[in-house]
Amino acid sequence: MSGKTITRAQLSEAVYQEVGLSRNESADLLEMVLNEMSEALVEGDTVKISSFGSFSVREKGERVGRNPKTGEEVPILPRRVLVFRPSQLLKARINDGAVGSQING
Repeated sequence: MSGKTITRAQLSEAVYQEVGLSRNESADLLEMVLNEMSEALVEGDTVKISSFGSFSVREKGERVGRNPKTGEEVPILPRRVLVFRPSQLLKARINDGAVGSQING
């Protein structure tokens, strides 16, 4: 694992080099895509990108947690969390093409 992080600027640069748009147009295109995805998720919709995966928002209910230092019970409020489920193709690419390495995954 390289531990490298891909930034918004690097994605924009990749669009610039691959598609041939200007740097500003590439940055604008990336912003539009990310904004569309964000808006859909805020609305509670699922964003599915073929051969990549799906982003969705899940509702988590209230539950009781515990302060590890004092042992005191503390309520954890309900909240919405972002969930990403990779496609089988992406899983296979990550695992060097080892298709079927995960059962029901």
